[in-house]
Amino acid sequence: MTRFFKVLLFVFAFFGSAPILYAQQIKDGETLNLNGLDVTFRILNKEVTDVKGVSFDKYKVSATVKNNTGKSYNARLTTYPSVEAIAASKIVELNCINATGAKLTSKKLDVNMNEHRIVVTYLTMNKEGKTVNSTMTITVGYYLDPGQTVQGEANFIVPKGETPQVNVHTLQ
Repeated sequence: MTRFFKVLLFVFAFFGSAPILYAQQIKDGETLNLNGLDVTFRILNKEVTDVKGVSFDKYKVSATVKNNTGKSYNARLTTYPSVEAIAASKIVELNCINATGAKLTSKKLDVNMNEHRIVVTYLTMNKEGKTVNSTMTITVGYYLDPGQTVQGEANFIVPKGETPQVNVHTLQ
């Protein structure tokens, strides 16, 4: 492996794990302040589910983020849809350490900012060959203004008798 790739691998490993280093544990009903973002985690529902003959606990959970920073978060897009656009929409990530991911359930919950959409009018040809105005709605960015709240939900399956062990960190 060349020296360049070794350095590149080190940089990705170091910076890729940086958000996890600053994660804080959050419990049901608790609110944490992460640099002015109030994150509240709640368990909405619990049920028992079987996966290949083994019982697990399935939790429906939600996370609410309120912007108390006094500033707006904005992410302008240059292209949509793209991987960068999806990443730009996320403001907080909650990771369930003991989630199994069974039955296509989540191991993490991303809370996204609000979509900023606009209606675009453009000229096009109709079936008769006549030029007409058409419209479409496109996403041009994401935002979270001061005082606004956003929410996300997920399902976590954890071993029977355990509650979700969740870490939270900001992505902005």
